[in-house]
Amino acid sequence: MRLVRIPSPGVISVEEAPKPEVAAGQVLLKMNYVGFCGSDLNTFLGRNLMAKEAVIPGHETGATIESTGAGVPDFLKPGMTVTVNPYTNCGHCAACRSGHANACEFNETLGVQRDGAMRDYMVLPWEKIIPAQGLSPRDCALVEPMSVGFHAVSRAQVTDSDTVMVMGCGMIGVGAIVRASLRGATVIAVDLDDDKLALARRLGAAHTINSKTQDLHSTLMELTAGTGPNVVIEAVGSVPTYQAAIAEVAYSGRVVCIGYSKSDVQLPTSLFVKKELHIFGSRNAMPGDFEAVIRYLLRGQCPTSELISSCIGPGKAFDAMREWADAPGRVFRIVVDFN
Repeated sequence: MRLVRIPSPGVISVEEAPKPEVAAGQVLLKMNYVGFCGSDLNTFLGRNLMAKEAVIPGHETGATIESTGAGVPDFLKPGMTVTVNPYTNCGHCAACRSGHANACEFNETLGVQRDGAMRDYMVLPWEKIIPAQGLSPRDCALVEPMSVGFHAVSRAQVTDSDTVMVMGCGMIGVGAIVRASLRGATVIAVDLDDDKLALARRLGAAHTINSKTQDLHSTLMELTAGTGPNVVIEAVGSVPTYQAAIAEVAYSGRVVCIGYSKSDVQLPTSLFVKKELHIFGSRNAMPGDFEAVIRYLLRGQCPTSELISSCIGPGKAFDAMREWADAPGRVFRIVVDFN
């Protein structure tokens, strides 16, 4: 079988390996589509300090069950279209014991701390398989990144009385926009790219702000009658966006942090107190978030083709990643076709 590996920064290789064999409690998956995400790009660029050496990337998957081992429940059957929960959890750390397995202290995500799904076949424990009957395998590869945005909205306990500013309209921000709008909130999408903002409107944003060409503060004051949004979801991971999230959120508001900033952020901590802010981290996603994304996609209202910048074969992975590195703001998702 074929697999894609990042043996060193700036290098991608396509290799041959034996097809894995399924064991008890495991499911053998035929990988149909696997997405490259921002963490894979950072691994390719040598910036992902969490990635194992010479890692096989990929944790955004659309697959078909090839076979199942002994002891796998009957609801998982060969031929089913599925996606994968790519996170591990130890079961005994503080997060796991409190029911937050997504934030396990010892988590190892596929394609980061352990070899991922960018290959023709792989075996996984049956507990990590998420049925997605009715979705195309290609669209299944969008479920995991959207679920991260869905989870952030759940962290803020967003309702229809909220005004939610989502900073960053990449795939994770898109998930937050969709989930917040589904909950009836008024969504303000912020980005530097007009094409992404236009898509954000089609996905449920009531207002959009290009913070490169518009003044963020004055526009927000106009849109929110001078109060600011009472929920801000930071889905960029940059110093300016983190600072803007704290500065612009309303008094007694909620800030949800998804993005990893590559450098330390200086924040006016006095605003934490003066505004009596609720500040949440949001990591990965829970099984319920995956299921909510699948239900949303099954409605057929999401323009999934617009979320996929390119669909390539494994042999084109290096060229695609080089092009993404040269123009990171123009790419939603690159999906690798293993059919």
